[in-house]
Amino acid sequence: MPISKNRIKFIRSLEQKKVRREERVFVAEGPKLTGDLLDHFHCRYLAATADWLEVHQLFQADEIESATTDEIARASLLKTPQNVIAIFDQREEKTDVSVIESQLCLALDDVQDPGNLGTIIRIADWFGIEHIFCSQGTVDVYSPKVVQATMGALSRVHIHYVSLPELISKLNKRVPVFATLLEGNDIYTQELSTTGLIVMGNEGNGISAEVRKLINRKLFIPNYPEGRDTSESLNVAVATAITCAEFRRRN
Repeated sequence: MPISKNRIKFIRSLEQKKVRREERVFVAEGPKLTGDLLDHFHCRYLAATADWLEVHQLFQADEIESATTDEIARASLLKTPQNVIAIFDQREEKTDVSVIESQLCLALDDVQDPGNLGTIIRIADWFGIEHIFCSQGTVDVYSPKVVQATMGALSRVHIHYVSLPELISKLNKRVPVFATLLEGNDIYTQELSTTGLIVMGNEGNGISAEVRKLINRKLFIPNYPEGRDTSESLNVAVATAITCAEFRRRN
């Protein structure tokens, strides 16, 4: 039975944040991504080719349909459709600030680009960072572009949307709150910790003034060689990777 027109219309409507928020679901595509998510998110609907379904039989979904690649392509939000498409329930995250006192966590202040957010989630996953606290102005993690860019890391990294000033203000004053800033100290010579919060800012404007004044550990990623004319700044995902790598290398 082909994927119905109403189903295709609904899947394609999930590009809109308003619909995702109302329905509390998101869409994912491709065998690797879908396979990773199936173990961590409740699946409402899955359509896949008969070959894929024959190999992958041990998973739970409310509704499963066998479909041709052409039928999946009509529902797909990708430029290059794949052989699996699924609708998952969004995860209800419980925000507990105490994890920042026992783990290394990330905070994102109005990161706007879906590719950057997806890549940062992958970076966090790689370096064993399990919690990312996002400002309300950060792009929606359940945007199809973000979900695809995570390459399945969304399964293991918990995303919390909060007021960052309120979050940081609740922390014990001894908890380190790091950020990479132009006026910071060389990251390669500063003492780094295994716990605390690393704040990364907006692609164009950096960290907001309200959050900046709550930073108690200012870091700087130096260019090489010192004093050479260079780019004004690093891409936020690249800066996150460098920063996380240095924290983990040290500890």
